[in-house]
Amino acid sequence: MKTLTILRHAKSGWDATVERDFDRPINARGRRGAELVGQYTKRQAMAIDRIIASPAVRVTETLDLFQPAAGIDAIEPDWDRRIYLASSATLIDVIRDMGKDSQNLLIAGHNPGLEDLILELVPESPNNELRAKVEEKLPTSALARLELDIADWRDLDTKSARFVAFIRPRDLDASLSPAMDDD
Repeated sequence: MKTLTILRHAKSGWDATVERDFDRPINARGRRGAELVGQYTKRQAMAIDRIIASPAVRVTETLDLFQPAAGIDAIEPDWDRRIYLASSATLIDVIRDMGKDSQNLLIAGHNPGLEDLILELVPESPNNELRAKVEEKLPTSALARLELDIADWRDLDTKSARFVAFIRPRDLDASLSPAMDDD
């Protein structure tokens, strides 16, 4: 069995003056959310042995806060440009490229790709409360944890995952409830 942890980057700083979307940093609310979700990951003893991530600034800054809070700062992320604004199909390809290397993989990136990835991997079910929350929205700094009955990431297939955890910053601190522009 393998676990896939999906982490959306923290709240972006839209007031930052940057030439490219790729260079947009996170803001104070995003920093707090990334740290809280990292602390939650540590408290829940979620194993993570490999990280693949978009090299966009808002993802690198998210991981700079999330990893120490989660107790996994010794893991050097594999930066993969394909993850930046990727479709769910591209994200599945990136994950399949991991082969047998890790049991507990974390992928960090962007929406709408990550949200679509979860919805493609977890089958629809009238009683799946966690999937329903993602159908509503995968907000910034949200973390989803899926289990898969596979031995090799190359065997990853749609509708094959079980949702085991979903946490949003607002679940940990009500002051981080969503704003109208949650990107």
